[in-house]
Amino acid sequence: MPFVDNVKIEVKAGGGGDGCKSFYRDKFDRYPKADGGDGGRGGNIVIRADRNLFTLYDFKYRKHFYADKGGNGGPNRRKGRDAADKAVLVPQGTTVIDCATNAQLRELLEDGQEIIAAIGGGPGKGSVHANQEEDCQGQPGEQKELLLDLKIIADVGLVGFPNSGKSTLISRISNAHPKIASYPFTTQAPVLGIVNAGVKSFSVADIPGLIKDSHKGKGLGDRFLRHIERTKVLLHLIDMAGVDGRDPLDDYAVIDDELRAYSLSVYKRPRILAANKMDLPQSQSNLERFKKAVKKRIFPISALSSSGLKDLINALKKELFAHSS
Repeated sequence: MPFVDNVKIEVKAGGGGDGCKSFYRDKFDRYPKADGGDGGRGGNIVIRADRNLFTLYDFKYRKHFYADKGGNGGPNRRKGRDAADKAVLVPQGTTVIDCATNAQLRELLEDGQEIIAAIGGGPGKGSVHANQEEDCQGQPGEQKELLLDLKIIADVGLVGFPNSGKSTLISRISNAHPKIASYPFTTQAPVLGIVNAGVKSFSVADIPGLIKDSHKGKGLGDRFLRHIERTKVLLHLIDMAGVDGRDPLDDYAVIDDELRAYSLSVYKRPRILAANKMDLPQSQSNLERFKKAVKKRIFPISALSSSGLKDLINALKKELFAHSS
């Protein structure tokens, strides 16, 4: 399913049911008595996070949501039924924004979190409660235009240059099945995968490859950089074989600069380095040169052959557990 992370929708809560204007008189009463019941409450529009959803794609084709009107009151003091709320399900990590005021209504970060985005109309009073002059009509429900803005929630954010092997890596270590090809920008949207690592499991988000000035919108730009904002650990994958003619040291420096320029909070996040394509010529000599220049631990791997992936997964687990504690 295509990935969509930003969409506008219109919601309209249900109106309140009308009160009933009803009067009765028996043979013992000189004047009629009111017996009209109140209307029912209109349904609310509720936006709710669902852990089984990962994209706002469905909202591209369904943008209008309506809750039911409350039932009308009846004679003999019968109250109209209250309308059920209308639930609109969104992925975890969705922020709900009121377009009219630009106010952030709520971030829905956990499964089941919800917000009443539009309140149903109040019920009209029946004649048993209303004065003769009062209008028994129910109140209209709220109507709003909302912006749904999704930022992926994942434990690990996978970053690197285009064609560095990120798609192959996430397909090897997780249940994700991204498109894989030997040309840049194969990944056109974030991909989320779950890594089963013994008793614990964790999620990995692969974002489209970064290039110089990605934070300014170049390439696929900062539209996708924002999807690593909620990650706990960054996994920086480097093509150590330099198959596209670039120097691995330059690749490392560019991504490092892009992360710093985009967000200091993201830049300071725990980061693990992985040297990919170690099965190819020149990778070993490039790795030795890299280690002399960059005094940080780096895990040599081959995503294609799965070499070194066990140690890499264990390092991610260790960092995640240390982070959570």
